[in-house]
Amino acid sequence: MLKVLTSSCRFHAAFTPQVRRGTESNTPLLQVLVSLRCSSPYLYRRFFCSDSTDGSELNSEARQAEGEREGGNADSKASAAIVPTVFRPEDCLTVLALPLPHRPLFPGVYMPIYVKDPKVLAALVESRKRQAPYAGAFLLKEDQGTDPNVVSASDTEKNICELKGKDLFSRLHEVGTLAQITSIQGDQVILIGHRRIRMTEVVSEEPLTVKVDHLKEQPYNKDDDVIKATSFEVLSTLRDVLKTSSLWKDHVQTYIQHIGDFNYARLADFGAAISGANQLQCQQVLEELDVHKRLQLTLEIVKKEMEISKIQESIAKAIEEKISGEQRRYLLNEQLKAIKKELGLETDDKTALSAKFRERLEPNKEKIPAHVMQVIEEELTKLQLLEASSSEFNVTRNYLDWLTALPWGSYSDENFDVLRAEKILDEDHYGLTDVKERILEFIAVGKLRGTSQGKIICLSGPPGVGKTSIVRSIARALNRKFYRFSVGGLSDVAEIKGHRRTYIGAMPGKMVQCLKSVGTANPLVLIDEIDKLGRGHAGDPASAMLELLDPEQNANFLDHYLDVPIDLAKVLFVCTANVVEMIPNPLLDRMEVIAIAGYITDEKMHIARDYLEKSTRETCGIKPEQVEVTDSALLALIENYCREAGVRNLQKQIEKIYRKIALKLVRKDDKIEPQNVGVNEVKAEPVHISDELKSKEETQTGAKSVEGSNDDKPGENVAEALEAPVNQMQKSTDEDTHLQDTQEIEEATESETSKTIDKVVVDSPNLADYVGKPIFHAERIYDQTPVGVVMGLAWTSMGGSTLYIETSLVEQGEAKGALSVTGQLGDVMKESAQIAHTVARIILQEKETDNQFFANSKLHLHVPAGATPKDGPSAGCTMITSLLSLALKKPVKPYLAMTGEVTLTGKILPIGGVKEKAIAARRSDVKTIIFPSANRRDFDELAPNVKEGLDVHFVDDYKQIFDLAF
Repeated sequence: MLKVLTSSCRFHAAFTPQVRRGTESNTPLLQVLVSLRCSSPYLYRRFFCSDSTDGSELNSEARQAEGEREGGNADSKASAAIVPTVFRPEDCLTVLALPLPHRPLFPGVYMPIYVKDPKVLAALVESRKRQAPYAGAFLLKEDQGTDPNVVSASDTEKNICELKGKDLFSRLHEVGTLAQITSIQGDQVILIGHRRIRMTEVVSEEPLTVKVDHLKEQPYNKDDDVIKATSFEVLSTLRDVLKTSSLWKDHVQTYIQHIGDFNYARLADFGAAISGANQLQCQQVLEELDVHKRLQLTLEIVKKEMEISKIQESIAKAIEEKISGEQRRYLLNEQLKAIKKELGLETDDKTALSAKFRERLEPNKEKIPAHVMQVIEEELTKLQLLEASSSEFNVTRNYLDWLTALPWGSYSDENFDVLRAEKILDEDHYGLTDVKERILEFIAVGKLRGTSQGKIICLSGPPGVGKTSIVRSIARALNRKFYRFSVGGLSDVAEIKGHRRTYIGAMPGKMVQCLKSVGTANPLVLIDEIDKLGRGHAGDPASAMLELLDPEQNANFLDHYLDVPIDLAKVLFVCTANVVEMIPNPLLDRMEVIAIAGYITDEKMHIARDYLEKSTRETCGIKPEQVEVTDSALLALIENYCREAGVRNLQKQIEKIYRKIALKLVRKDDKIEPQNVGVNEVKAEPVHISDELKSKEETQTGAKSVEGSNDDKPGENVAEALEAPVNQMQKSTDEDTHLQDTQEIEEATESETSKTIDKVVVDSPNLADYVGKPIFHAERIYDQTPVGVVMGLAWTSMGGSTLYIETSLVEQGEAKGALSVTGQLGDVMKESAQIAHTVARIILQEKETDNQFFANSKLHLHVPAGATPKDGPSAGCTMITSLLSLALKKPVKPYLAMTGEVTLTGKILPIGGVKEKAIAARRSDVKTIIFPSANRRDFDELAPNVKEGLDVHFVDDYKQIFDLAF
């Protein structure tokens, strides 16, 4: 059997000059290993060493030593590769102890180690200089408190560096290897093992030096059949492993180069050294001195390596098959594309389109819902099969364009900082406390939950109160993307739900367009003018909005075009409306309504001064020092020109003022005399500088002149100036005079420039020159209301207003009692007049039983202004008071206004628009207001500046009003 193993490789062994032929060079074990090595096409010269000089250095040292030994002793064994230079290994009884963290060092094996301790490194360098380049390499024991499978290499090195002296000695295994120091480069030391040694005692602690005993293998019979069989099984297993692992072939090459005297003990060491066994198994092989047992341990190790190699081979084969299958599929696909392209069945456009769509999906591919991804894949497959000239191709392409452009699962980071959001809201808008408070509540809930859900909020109020602009500020405060679309006059359901893809020019609805535009799935969407939704032949948009604005349904909003559910649960919807009553009840039920009543005069003053005036001034390019609009002018502008609840008209009037000021400033700069201009010029008042300020400026100017002269002639140069010639002094004096003249010219120019800048002052007397005659006059027609006239309070879409109800006697006669009404009254108001007439007759009978005024009088009730349509029940108590005032011939108390609906029994019912009516009463200098008792809560919620100066009475029966009015 040995002849069979060795005969095939003797030719290769003859061409291996690295193996020195000695007394045992022709042994069967060596020939088998040589054959194993020759089976490798790659020959390497190192083992466990990356330095290119190590092998050559070792070989040169070995050759030099061999030459010396051959000269001194011709009978020595010339085949040994590890040869001592001067100092023999047997003489090393005290060595430096080097800890090995991972694996023990076997005889004949290279191992690089890193020495971090400078003392140990210096000792190694010193021992090499003393021609004793040997040290002891001992494996470090595992720490009992740590798991060897968990501890990292850096932790192990750190632990080695911390161990010193006896602590290190106790942590080392007793049996180690005497190692030759082949090279030292920096902190890297390359060792090669010689023989086994055992530590006995500590000689010195820093660096750790120990006494050692040299260990020899126990005697064994080389012709023992059991040992031969075990060694041949080890070789057979190694041969099988070498067929699958080229790395092991390199190990064989390196080992044979440097180990000439090869035997069974070296075979056991070789098998354990190149295996991947753990450190304890390798240490057992190192400590075993019985060659037979050592071979058995090595055989177990290499058998495990054989099993690992088989598993590795199966894994590599499976991966290779998979890769080759994918490559084959790719190659076939490319060939198919080329064939289709040659036949004209496919163009590059379709491939580019598919690549573009897949590239869009790549960033958020994991977030796309499975049902959407399935539809996209089906459409992409269909796109590849369609002709580019067919109409279906364009439909599919547009459909994929929309599907891949939507932000599936992509959300913007929200702001949960309440203070920052409050600061942003206050920067952009004054007042609107209810809206700001609701948004801050929304942010606070989102912060506590960690995430925010969508809501549907409706802001209702008259035009110009800032409903749309406050929503932009809300989006900025929440750090959400903003999208606005108006539904005023919208009569097509497809604008909201999208068209079917079968129609030509079909498009998705507004919400899908919104998501594509903003690029996030949680924007803030403003649905403007929702109270003005139309209704046409294409369906009812208000009903289509129910799904969009229902928190329970919009998590699966289905667009007709996309035909896949879209999650809108995290979208914040904010709607705006002027009249909430115009919104259909099912739609209104899904919203949280926040009413914005409008601004009173004080709030308008703040808005005009802090917001409108600044923005208008920047828009017109006018500097703040060029114009001044006084508070009295702003107050007159608000009271006489801009009485509506909002501030849009106020902004227009301020812009009008600043445009005329800009024209005036430009004309004055160009020195053009205006001719035939329909606007009266305003005499500009120049800026008057006080004498104190002038003197202060002159003092500063003088100081600057003194400083300039000091800079021209410093103190240290005075002596040089005196010693200079006269002409030099004259030249210096001329330069100083010229400098002073230049400064005086510059100061004069600056003073003339400051005088030419005039400030235009807009005050209440000249306000009409900028904005024309007042639009509104005082709503109070009477200073003292006559008999039959009472002031009422009304609510309009523009805010609140006061109105007079007038009653006069037409004629009297027996049984001629009647009532006629005028003033464009609606049906509800006409019915209120009839109820008031009846209740007034009942109350008059109670107060004066013999008074037959209403039974015998034909009365006329009028509500000015006659061109303004009016309707509503809240003027009932005002009409009764007007009728009773005429019947009793008593005027009501001055500065009194009232509102409230009256029943036939005289009960007062609640009304709406309390804030607007209170604002209107203050504007008309009303001191006393009568409200229904049920509206007490609404009045208490008003701001203090609205309630200031008003004497409010709450009543629930008309008899209380009678006592207050007369």
